Amino acid sequence: MDFKIAVLAGDGIGPEISKQGVDVMSAVCAKFGHKVTFKDAICGAAAIDAVGDPFPEDTFQTCMDADAVLFSAVGDPKFDNDPTAKVRPEQGLLAMRKKLGLFANIRPVETFDCLIHKSPLREDLVKGADFICIRELTGGMYFGEKYQDNDKAYDTNYYTRPEIERILKVGFEYARRRSHHLTVVDKANVLASSRLWRKVAQEMESSYPDVRTDYMYVDNAAMRMIQEPTFFDVMVTENTFGDILTDEGSCITGSMGLLPSASTGEHTPVFEPIHGSWPQAKGLNIANPLAQILSVAMLFEYFDCKEEGALVRKAVKSSLDANVRTPEIQVEGGAKYGTKEVGAWIVDYIKKA
Repeated sequence: MDFKIAVLAGDGIGPEISKQGVDVMSAVCAKFGHKVTFKDAICGAAAIDAVGDPFPEDTFQTCMDADAVLFSAVGDPKFDNDPTAKVRPEQGLLAMRKKLGLFANIRPVETFDCLIHKSPLREDLVKGADFICIRELTGGMYFGEKYQDNDKAYDTNYYTRPEIERILKVGFEYARRRSHHLTVVDKANVLASSRLWRKVAQEMESSYPDVRTDYMYVDNAAMRMIQEPTFFDVMVTENTFGDILTDEGSCITGSMGLLPSASTGEHTPVFEPIHGSWPQAKGLNIANPLAQILSVAMLFEYFDCKEEGALVRKAVKSSLDANVRTPEIQVEGGAKYGTKEVGAWIVDYIKKA
């Protein structure tokens, strides 16, 4: 199989972890006889500095021409600390999602036995947690009508039936491939938009009789994720709730540097780590590349290259078991490994496998 991959390294630690993802994908493709070509494109603060646009047209075209996008992170303190800034790096991320029609964000939350001690939750609560959060990505308050003046402001949580149906379809289908359990998260006791979500979901249930569907208010879901994360199999929710719950879910594993994600929809899919650009660590060779590398596994699996994806996951697990880890997850007294060293170890493992 031939792969054309757009590489959007972005800002902060993005270029450092991006290289590890590219190297791992190259190694896997060489091993399995795939041809892969990479094309770099700018985004985020780097693109603002270069051309004044966080997601320029050339980058969009590079994404559209690719089979998939390997994305890293955007964000820079000089914009975070300037409330008057009219253009921000994160606008590039929203523009990419909107222009590529990426309405479904898939975030797996999976624990590693050797890292359970790093979780803020007790071992008996977190052990065996393995679920997927599916977040609607192009609707809701992030994209609805907005207004702000000195005395009032509002963001409109706007959804249509087709938008809700298509993301629920993704949720039901993922549940069918896993443990046949779907939790629809909303706030139907308060929000009209949530009542429409629940109505549509209830109507769709009959088309998926093999899936056990339950409903949970978002505040209860947040609590249940901490009290009993093993309850969930597949969770589906709207944009704002999903943004919050997926970050909460990431903490269950003990490090945000361990979790990948995929954004899929109408055009080119995007595969990325869930964490941000961590500008304070830029150039220090301490950023954990595993989420970026695991996003490569998700990329292969998206194209039904199951053996390739499995090899990446096996290599990551083996690196953790061998204590080849970046500082934030290294065991006390363990050897020092940086971003480059962890990436190189995994590439070497793949070549020898």
